[in-house]
Amino acid sequence: MSLLPLFPLPNVVLFPGVPLPLHIFEPRYRQLLADCLADDERFGIVCDESGTEEALRESVGCVAHIRARETLPDGRSNIVVLGEERFVVRGFLDEARPYLVAEVEKFSDDGAMDPHHESLAALRDLSARYVEALGVLNDTGTAGMTWATEPIGLSFQVAALLETPLATKQKALALRSTRDRIQLLLSLLPALADEAAHRAVVHVGARSNGKGGAQPVIEHDS
Repeated sequence: MSLLPLFPLPNVVLFPGVPLPLHIFEPRYRQLLADCLADDERFGIVCDESGTEEALRESVGCVAHIRARETLPDGRSNIVVLGEERFVVRGFLDEARPYLVAEVEKFSDDGAMDPHHESLAALRDLSARYVEALGVLNDTGTAGMTWATEPIGLSFQVAALLETPLATKQKALALRSTRDRIQLLLSLLPALADEAAHRAVVHVGARSNGKGGAQPVIEHDS
């Protein structure tokens, strides 16, 4: 068991190895940030709207390591954190702080069943197709996208990218088998990649505004 300051966020699931920008403005979380910067620069992020002990007990979250910080003149801060270990909230420290401090149990994948080579190849292929379509939709392209080489890191990277309900992301975070997580992602990616590709085709057509000319080829299933 270890102690960890908690930052509950209603619409965010943080994954290991994935960066996340945050805007800190509430006084209690300004204090959390100041305390973390004076200590080991780490706190825990859990996906929760209420922020109550009852709701957060036994929830799964991810350690956030502060990697960059910008302090604004009015005391607010912009920070970038990087996800590290996952944890389960087991209890809470009873002390007078404006934010929650949890007793957490950290965990990692069990490693008993490695993912099949074919599953990894399919995950990389589908993810690349999905990200290509998202790049067209966002007018950003895929330049600078670097995929993790290890299966566990790749699975978390892909899980963070998917446009899925928060409950699905939370399930991917909580799974303790890399193989099971990859199978979950593979059950979602074909439909997501096809839908994103269709939207990308429509987006490209609308942007051309009837002017014609060469258009990028977006692969999708018929």
